[in-house]
Amino acid sequence: MSVDAKQAPRTGQPVALVQMRGISVEFPGVKALQEVDFRLFPGEVHALMGENGAGKSTLIKALTGVYTPTAGVTTLAGHRVSFSGPAAAQDSGISTVYQEVNLCPNLTVAENILLGREPRRFGAVDGRATRARAAELLADMGLRIDPGSVLAEHPIAVQQLVAIARAVAVDAKVLILDEPTSSLDQDEVAELFRIMRVLRDRGVAILFVSHFLEQVYEISDRMTVLRNGRLVGEYFTAELSRLELVSLMIGRELGVLAEVERLAEQAGEEAATVPVLRATGLGRKGSVAPFDLQINRGEVVGLAGLLGSGRTELARLLFGADRPDSGQVTVDGKVVHLRGPRAAIAAGIAFCSEDRKGEGVVADLSIRDNLILAMQAANGWARPIPRRVKDQLVEKWIKALDIRPANPDALVGRLSGGNQQKVLLARWLVTKPKLLILDEPTRGIDIGAKTQIQKLVAELAQEGMAVVYISAELEEVVRLSHRVVVMRDRAKIAELDQHATVDDIMRLIAHVDERSEAVAA
Repeated sequence: MSVDAKQAPRTGQPVALVQMRGISVEFPGVKALQEVDFRLFPGEVHALMGENGAGKSTLIKALTGVYTPTAGVTTLAGHRVSFSGPAAAQDSGISTVYQEVNLCPNLTVAENILLGREPRRFGAVDGRATRARAAELLADMGLRIDPGSVLAEHPIAVQQLVAIARAVAVDAKVLILDEPTSSLDQDEVAELFRIMRVLRDRGVAILFVSHFLEQVYEISDRMTVLRNGRLVGEYFTAELSRLELVSLMIGRELGVLAEVERLAEQAGEEAATVPVLRATGLGRKGSVAPFDLQINRGEVVGLAGLLGSGRTELARLLFGADRPDSGQVTVDGKVVHLRGPRAAIAAGIAFCSEDRKGEGVVADLSIRDNLILAMQAANGWARPIPRRVKDQLVEKWIKALDIRPANPDALVGRLSGGNQQKVLLARWLVTKPKLLILDEPTRGIDIGAKTQIQKLVAELAQEGMAVVYISAELEEVVRLSHRVVVMRDRAKIAELDQHATVDDIMRLIAHVDERSEAVAA
């Protein structure tokens, strides 16, 4: 059956509780959503799927009044609505529970559940009645939580359940759960799903956002898939295979970058088997399961997996941005204790974060100052780099990477995303690293800059540099990599050679094997 044939039918169903038609959200120079349709029915769990940047958060914010759509209409229970903010949405019965619980940890469970709606006696808050009412709500959901206990005393899983209880207390018709399971263990997820089923059976419409495919297939009835701010389709979960879902989410990039592929192939032929870095049993509890990984001289090792699979967490462990609690790392055969980024830099490891603005470039500094930051940090601030050396390095890398404008004094914050990424790459290349870790280096930049960066990666590998390359675009990973490490549910699940295809990777991400396909057939 084709994917189109599996789209959820538009007729023969009850009236949608939430209906969004032709929703567009635009910011200066960015079209975050383009004419997206979305429906949510009472008594269902509806998964909103898509990779990072697909528009999931933007759609939720458009629904709850955080963003005002530039086009489109939203109706709630058949009535047209336009909320001024989350408080107005909540007053109309739409409650949101975010990954980071937005409650008051210093207050009690009861106070959090009924905050702003506490029972009063003689004009003052009635503490006893507040605790009694909260106890009723918790018991109604089958939760055994002391309403008089301080919220901060409980683990994050319990705090999320309290946040849901608060939503129920305001008689929510729509409950939005944004990545609620990202910090939960298996038992905690099971308890959350139990509560979700209870609420669903009572007629609450639940919008569920998660990057864990197994959980989505366990709990959701239907799903809507977004990609690059556009609607891909609406599907019944039971009728859409995991492999098809991954394909819909990731999509296929048009065109082949022939020169990049040629360079990558040449680098692969010349890559040495001399290890630059070797990680043995490296891991961090709650972040990424212990893994083994060897990265050789002149080799590009790709990391593939969906958002939340553990790609970035693995990279941060290799750079010491997060401290591992198990395992060992050697660089050029010598044990390196990655207690922080400074130790990694000293060992010849460089890391370009996926958060270009938050953890990368300094927007208020010039191209020159941004470019020499890493080298200055490696030298120590007590040993400033001479101005003449700075100017030579800056001129060299502005020309080599075609950074525009070619003015060293231009503020980085005023550059395009592609040129900001080039400045960030140049910052690390100045240090002549043995291993360069690139986390989503081409996200959000135009095709011209993307091609230049991919070509640079292939050339660096040809020159002998080891590279770890992370990208949500699997064609990009396959094109550049000599080996591909596949991640799922924060664990390394496979390592593929240079002959791996996009379909091979997608099957592993979707957890599809020949036996399950035969059964499905």
